[in-house]
Amino acid sequence: MLNETIAIYAIIDDLLKAIAHKEDCRREMSDAEIITTAIIAAMFFDGNHSKACSYMKDHKFIPHMLEKSRFNRRLHRISMLINDLFHQIGMILKEISDCTEYLLDSFPVAICDNIRIFNVKLIKSEEYRGYIASKKRYFYGVRVQLLTTKSGIPVEFVLMPGSASDVRALNALALNLPPGSEVYSDSAYTDYTAEDNLLETSQIALKVMRKKNSKRQDEPWNQYIKQSTRHYIETVFSAITCTFPKSIHAVTYQGFLLKLEAFILAFTLKKAFL
Repeated sequence: MLNETIAIYAIIDDLLKAIAHKEDCRREMSDAEIITTAIIAAMFFDGNHSKACSYMKDHKFIPHMLEKSRFNRRLHRISMLINDLFHQIGMILKEISDCTEYLLDSFPVAICDNIRIFNVKLIKSEEYRGYIASKKRYFYGVRVQLLTTKSGIPVEFVLMPGSASDVRALNALALNLPPGSEVYSDSAYTDYTAEDNLLETSQIALKVMRKKNSKRQDEPWNQYIKQSTRHYIETVFSAITCTFPKSIHAVTYQGFLLKLEAFILAFTLKKAFL
């Protein structure tokens, strides 16, 4: 755990220096230390920031640790920076990867079960009521659209309301991939216009599993390749959600999203570098 903490701080600090991030020199706790603590909370303490702060202070990693309220204010203030860092890591992983195949799929993260929606105070909108077809149940929360390498390392993600369709996520994701890349996904991402535009403008082939009534049926060998390639994404989702606690505790909706992003970033760092 000590080695992981040091490695995470070194990676975050180097990335901030690489993007020429500047901050007030009078601060006792740097942005790199704030982000590292949030990642440690996600990786080892089920997202509990208080336990992570105490751990970092007790082990002399951050002698001038901020109190809980000030730490949370600082963390909320740099929420966009955390998102930028993830995408910087994603760009690095895309550049060093020798594989041109990527996997795209989504998984739900519930704020609460359907029966408790009326008691939720973080958000109040029917847009966040989604349906999990595999479990045949409704949930209230967000849907994570995740793009990973073939080996299961996340390189892009976007958080959508629970009711958002997977086709809608194609417009939300940057899909900033090298020309000649192939993105494998299930039939929920069927959008012929998006497929044609991606291939024409970015030379990215969207390999979607075809429905029985699809206008563009695959040959049997193409169907087998798609099925066998994208099968690994389910294992990736299981590995990510296993790091989540039973419920993600947050006081605000932005705080919920921050913790969710920290879980994904922690999984990416552990999978790629640790």
